Amino acid sequence: MVTKESLIKFEEDIGNLFNQKQIKSPIHLYNGNEDIMLEIFNLIDIKNDWVFCTWRNHYQALCKGIPKELLKNEILKGKSMVMNLPEYKFVCSSIVGGVASIALGAALAIKKKNLKSKVWCFIGDMTMETGIFWEAYKYAKNFDLNLQFVIEDNNISV
Repeated sequence: MVTKESLIKFEEDIGNLFNQKQIKSPIHLYNGNEDIMLEIFNLIDIKNDWVFCTWRNHYQALCKGIPKELLKNEILKGKSMVMNLPEYKFVCSSIVGGVASIALGAALAIKKKNLKSKVWCFIGDMTMETGIFWEAYKYAKNFDLNLQFVIEDNNISV
């Protein structure tokens, strides 16, 4: 079971590996938001719903049920910011705003196939200011897509 403490410890361990130069690529760590993340994931059907994230995605991955060792190995391979694991219905993009349109496409496909899955798209508060986010949001709303955006404020934490 994922707990606030286990989320924090995972990020501390990854931060230490980065500082020890065992991770050669950029990473974005969480600092805060653990309680709300756990609350949100109580609403998510871990098995059937899709989760789309940005470059800061470790908490979502763990909450989605991705095994800690698999996540750590992907990070060590340099895939921290592009964690794409479709077998877990988990997709990320390190392009600002890029994940919004990908999530929109998944929500449209789910609707066209008459599936019950929901799409959850986590973006940062500055990404919310971009045109691509607003285009995706309006399209999802106008076509009644099962897409839930979650806007995160990381307080400029890296």
